Amino acid sequence: MTVFVVALAFVGLDAALGGSSHVTRAVGSGPDSLVGGLGHRMHLSWAAVTDRWVHGIVFLVLLAALVLMAIVAVGFNATYGVWLGTVARQPTPVQAFVLRGVKRLDDWFANPAYLLLAVSGVTMVFLGGLSFTTFWIAGGIVLWVIAIILGFFVYTPMLRAQIRSLDANGPESQDYRSASANARFVGIVLAVIVVVIVFFMVTKPTL
Repeated sequence: MTVFVVALAFVGLDAALGGSSHVTRAVGSGPDSLVGGLGHRMHLSWAAVTDRWVHGIVFLVLLAALVLMAIVAVGFNATYGVWLGTVARQPTPVQAFVLRGVKRLDDWFANPAYLLLAVSGVTMVFLGGLSFTTFWIAGGIVLWVIAIILGFFVYTPMLRAQIRSLDANGPESQDYRSASANARFVGIVLAVIVVVIVFFMVTKPTL
């Protein structure tokens, strides 16, 4: 009796999730047909339910990975200004040490996080059967390309220029202050872009 109830539960759950069943049509054909139909449908229902569960779990894991990568990218970028501001009045060797540490964090954590954002996002699109022409997906991709260009080809070279200026001219020079201000501005822009990308992926806005 328990097995029968469990079987009906799976069939019912499958039907609630959108599946179709021929069990009810087998009732009028006699007990043998009903038992055979129920067994067949239980197998199909179990496969359908577990497939939806696995699909949903993978999608949620990818969404969590996307949010985590965004937190890493934005978090590290946001701390750069704090670190540099904290040591602004420290001797030049201390500032140089912190600035090189910031660049290392950018190279090993923030920039890879930007790349992994794309991996998780594109995988979610394929897994969800979505279209790349959808507004929030297309907008997220455009913003990601902008972030990659700014991160790899603008911000990272700015950090290198900032280090060179600090070593050559010192922290009080106009050249270093200008390089520091430019890097700080681009870092803020990058953080805003990533926040907007995550907003698109989570809320899925439409035109």
